[in-house]
Amino acid sequence: MAKHIKNSNIIFGLLLIIGLIGTAFEAYQYHKITRLNDQIASGKLITDIDYPYLQKFTAAYDQGNKSDYKHAVQTYSQLLDNAPSLADQAKIHFNIGNNLFTFGLIRRINDDGTFQDEARYAYIQAKLAYEQSLRITPEDKATKFNLSLLNSVMAKNMKAAPKEQSTMELSNLPIGLP
Repeated sequence: MAKHIKNSNIIFGLLLIIGLIGTAFEAYQYHKITRLNDQIASGKLITDIDYPYLQKFTAAYDQGNKSDYKHAVQTYSQLLDNAPSLADQAKIHFNIGNNLFTFGLIRRINDDGTFQDEARYAYIQAKLAYEQSLRITPEDKATKFNLSLLNSVMAKNMKAAPKEQSTMELSNLPIGLP
């Protein structure tokens, strides 16, 4: 009987040690995730290499906040190469649309009221990004609102600005009609 109690104590002691190790590991993971959530909530960049997707996503978001819209769109596009989930794809396309829309808004309008080519291109690409996001999550109200706002900003007959005819001569032959 004493041997049976001794064996039981060894087994329960091992289970206790395994339980303490598991508890310590879970506490470490909880601390790590809490720290990560605090960084996200405060708008800081994620620097933990264990979370490369979040690291790149926050970097793209930060670039957009710093008005570096072209690089933000490029970084978001790189996220799409990693085959994220459908919900994440919708968020990425939404953010791409937001950055392109904002980029188009800060471009100038020509003297005759037409959009500059950069703004026109940014609006068209933003519209495509919003539509792609809506294909994935058709019930997303924020995307619907931004797309309707974009459509109200874009002219129905948005044309390219007229290009000036070049009068440069090649081999003594003028370009264009005399």
